[in-house]
Amino acid sequence: MKYDIANRLIWFKGEILNVNDAKINVLAPTSQFGLNVFEGIPCYWNERKKQLYAFRLDDHYNRLLKSAILLQINCPFTKDDMKKALVDIVKANEYYENISVRQTLFVDGFASWGADGPTDMFVAPIPKGGMSKEYNKKGLNCCITSWRRISDTTLSPRIKCGANYINSRMGQREALRNGYDTCIFLNEFGKVSEGPGSCFFMIKNGELITPQLTDSVLESITRDTVIKIAEKILNVKVVERSIDRTELYTCDEAFLCGSAMEVTPVISVDKYLINNGEVGNITDVIHKKYIEIASGAHELFADWVTAIY
Repeated sequence: MKYDIANRLIWFKGEILNVNDAKINVLAPTSQFGLNVFEGIPCYWNERKKQLYAFRLDDHYNRLLKSAILLQINCPFTKDDMKKALVDIVKANEYYENISVRQTLFVDGFASWGADGPTDMFVAPIPKGGMSKEYNKKGLNCCITSWRRISDTTLSPRIKCGANYINSRMGQREALRNGYDTCIFLNEFGKVSEGPGSCFFMIKNGELITPQLTDSVLESITRDTVIKIAEKILNVKVVERSIDRTELYTCDEAFLCGSAMEVTPVISVDKYLINNGEVGNITDVIHKKYIEIASGAHELFADWVTAIY
């Protein structure tokens, strides 16, 4: 790492700048209303190959463009433009470690929340260790938040936009205020949805169970990765169905997952211990396989990684 976090370089409007020199007008719709769409793209250092790999880069860009379409933001960038910006800024920072890259399309200018442009982009990498506390914990004590997850009839969780994360903030702040690490949301029908910026899985009777995509969850790339690991490597049955709150209290294992969180065990929910507060075997194996795949060390999913250097 060439620069400290507070002075790292970011790609901003076509230039590589010190993060402190990247300025957005306070009246821009992205500043006032969270009118932006983004991806958090994980990149893993493979020490044996001396290579940094971006994980499922094409899938992240496909989702980013879909988010822009759903939010009706004009996007002037191609996927090749996005990839070049990411590669250029990671190289400029000389990162040879695990990092996360925030790539954001934002609405600039002086218009209001109804604007569809002008749209620009920034790309900001950060070392994994510099991220939020909940993304660096070995096990999570969770609560069921009193706040409900947004639905497809209000502001769709399918859109990965800045404004959506205020819903996550409400649940997370409630959890922290009450002494928990993070929370789990229920949807409008009282079924389990997901965590703040993370998807939920539980293991029960040897099956890996997760809410359906229609249960107010993000179409998560990590969720899809976990399902494929379970089915293609571990030969574990995956069930996508609605989950009742009380099922969490008696499940065998549970975890939250996402690009930033990876696969992090849930060791309690509402103070009900899960697996006696220990990391479950299946959860542990899935996490290890995830890291192995994302760092370019598994031939079966070699097409999921993109070399940076």
